[in-house]
Amino acid sequence: MAILGASYFFFKLSTTIHDSYDPIKRGKKSAEAQRDLAKQGSFTVLLVGTDVKDASNKYWRSDTMILAAINPKKKSMKMISIPRDTYASIANTPNGFKTKINAAPYYGIKAGVGPMTNTVYTLESYLNTPIKYYVKINFNGFIDITDTLGGTDVNVPFDFNLHVFNKQYYFKKGPAHLNGHEALAYVRMRKGDPRGDAGRNDRQREVIQSLMKKSMSFHSIGKMDDVLKAVGDNITHNMKLSEMLELQSIYRSIPKKNTETLTLHGYNSNQKNAQKIYYYYVSEQERLRVSLTLRKQLDLPLQTFDGKPYEGDIPDKPSNMTPQQPNSSTPATGNPTTSP
Repeated sequence: MAILGASYFFFKLSTTIHDSYDPIKRGKKSAEAQRDLAKQGSFTVLLVGTDVKDASNKYWRSDTMILAAINPKKKSMKMISIPRDTYASIANTPNGFKTKINAAPYYGIKAGVGPMTNTVYTLESYLNTPIKYYVKINFNGFIDITDTLGGTDVNVPFDFNLHVFNKQYYFKKGPAHLNGHEALAYVRMRKGDPRGDAGRNDRQREVIQSLMKKSMSFHSIGKMDDVLKAVGDNITHNMKLSEMLELQSIYRSIPKKNTETLTLHGYNSNQKNAQKIYYYYVSEQERLRVSLTLRKQLDLPLQTFDGKPYEGDIPDKPSNMTPQQPNSSTPATGNPTTSP
């Protein structure tokens, strides 16, 4: 009976994971990059939080993007947040059309490759870093997973309040335990933060790392099943059950001292451009610095964005050079960006 019960449980868990499974439709370049990554035994996980409430919304934008680069041999992990307003070439657009990076899902639907696939393509090109896994979650999914895990502990940096879903939330400086709705308000606030996107990104990473620690510390996969059932169709991913369990084991093995948070330095345009659009500008030098840091973490060959070998030390400080900005109301263009 015990064997039958265990078999039935694994069947249910596999079914739950299968229902939320949505693989990336990889092109030749992306597939080749995955093979290079697999040779090193390292991998990346992209965490995407969308700006819609539930799965019924076909058109969504990336509200949160956090990439984790994990090296099991080094027992280390580096994480970086990509601001949603980052000015970047979007995959599968004519001449590498440049706009906010969180527009990649829309253009993915328009091009017929799918929103999540185009988000991965765009980020792989922007960072010159292969993305193996992803997890995408909407507002309701975030609320549900936070509540199922018993909430999250944070250290509120300053007093603030925010109105979300017809309710006002108040936060006082200092340690706090938040439920799902409170956590969503906590990570959504941006305009009231003196550091803008940078402060918001820090709060997002704080909560994500807290939830990751809880979800990866399960000693019973029964809790994993509870989480997946709780979020239902509000989450999608491209991981098989065996890969989820392996990721859980690897994450547990990484000591806190070997986890580092990277920052993509840039500046906010504050609508001071011809299009009057709010962008987050990053210089090519800074973009390259972050790319090289991620590739080194993954034991990949260091190279420039045009594929040439990079020689010399990786700068440990951000570049202060001002990036090029769009200078007209017409679409800005760059190097063509198509399906990698």
